[in-house]
Amino acid sequence: MYDLFAAYDAWMRVISAQVDVAKAYVEGIHTYNGDFLRPLLKSMSIFNQVEANRLWQRTPLENLESYEKLLTFNADLMSRYSLGTLQVLDQYNQQELPKMVSAWFSTILDREGEKLDEFFIRQKEVLDQVLCEFPRAIKAIESEYGFHFERQPDSLFAETDRFTLHKVQPNEPGVVTDERMKPLIIIPPFVLGANILAFLPGEKKSYAHCFANKAIPTYIRIMKDIHRTPAVQTMSLEDDALDTKYFCEKVKEKHGHAVTLNGYCQGGFSALCNILTGELDGLVDSLITCVAPMDGTRSVGLGGFLDELPEQFNDLQYGTKTLANGNKIASGELMGWVYKLKGIENSGPMVAFLRDMLMLKGRDGKPPPINKTVAAINYWLQNERTDIPLSATEMSFKSYNIPIAADGTLPVSIFGRKLNFHGIKEKKIAWLLCYGETDELVEKEVALAPLDFIDVEVTPFPKGHVAIATSWSHPGTKYALDAVFGAVSGADAVFGSGKYRGPVRFHLDLARQVAERTKS
Repeated sequence: MYDLFAAYDAWMRVISAQVDVAKAYVEGIHTYNGDFLRPLLKSMSIFNQVEANRLWQRTPLENLESYEKLLTFNADLMSRYSLGTLQVLDQYNQQELPKMVSAWFSTILDREGEKLDEFFIRQKEVLDQVLCEFPRAIKAIESEYGFHFERQPDSLFAETDRFTLHKVQPNEPGVVTDERMKPLIIIPPFVLGANILAFLPGEKKSYAHCFANKAIPTYIRIMKDIHRTPAVQTMSLEDDALDTKYFCEKVKEKHGHAVTLNGYCQGGFSALCNILTGELDGLVDSLITCVAPMDGTRSVGLGGFLDELPEQFNDLQYGTKTLANGNKIASGELMGWVYKLKGIENSGPMVAFLRDMLMLKGRDGKPPPINKTVAAINYWLQNERTDIPLSATEMSFKSYNIPIAADGTLPVSIFGRKLNFHGIKEKKIAWLLCYGETDELVEKEVALAPLDFIDVEVTPFPKGHVAIATSWSHPGTKYALDAVFGAVSGADAVFGSGKYRGPVRFHLDLARQVAERTKS
């Protein structure tokens, strides 16, 4: 009789644990689906507003063909998402199914080892880590992530109607900025935000602080809050260029040397275009671009996604928001969502949920501590998408839909002037172009487009789009930004011996040359 009651009690514990896991699992699916689908609802609202007018501008046959293509496009997305979900589910089952079977036999046969109720309790612990501890860790990292210039009122160096220019102070003990050194202005990406360039300063993972901690006068341009600043909402590319010119004038006046303009992602393309206008002549003599999209038509990922999208719907109007004052801006959330859609087999809600479970499960099945880097990356992904001016979006839209001309002319014009890569050589601008070998957002073919027209110093980095600002911004890493590294044979083709300069090393070498010329 005792054994019967013991078995009953054991199976009741199993059922109770299984119910708890099922509830947590359903909650997880609901949470991750909700996070992914919120932009869909906004997108549908904008889509319906645009189509309410355009529907009547096309013939019934054109509408039928357009929506048929859109349906096929969506079906393909769903197919890729389903395949991606099955693949990660298979990966999870390969790890956990044998353990569940073993636990089942241990329970049935009352033998040593993890019992079925213990297995489900462990699964519940992992789900609690994903649904409770992980979000808390992401929220807690906010105080350590980014610049937090609000705590440093003295950092404000200059200001226009659209931007502020802040000086990045060293955070290494004993380091003092050398005000006589050649200065540098960082132009951050529009959509990704500036704070990714100060990822975790306290952990020595900050792109901007890599420069500042070498005593370099380091500045970063910050776009003002677009929702509170009408001048940002209506900003033109000409405004962007003139504001950059103003900042360069102020910085050159203070330090006595021409500026190095340093653009990350879209900020790199913007910096290049501003230089090519001629407005920065005499103010800027060197350029650093990191993972910057130079010719989006060469993109296999995002470019291919846009090519597959029916032409009728490949239009900025479907990502445009109208504010209460009537100004139109581009939705950063929807643009970020587009990046997810183009790789939906790797970023869909079920895929993300299962991968987070795999990540937080730990090798021994026990949830590991959540490290700061993982928390900061997720904080950035969740909170750092911002709406941007239509002018900046149109610049990128043209880059991803119109190829560079055979003579090197860009598809963008500013002040009515043609912008051509050959202007870099004519202006004798020293240019370091950095890219990520496995960057899926700005593939290296996209970043390296200038090489078809002019000679540019190139530095490849391992990993993807933000690795330069995160992994390699730590001074102790193999590909540190102030280091020199290079080529080896075999699988690591471009890395290992001493051929390439990181962006900080590039600027330090330029600064040394300037100092030597000044002395002579």
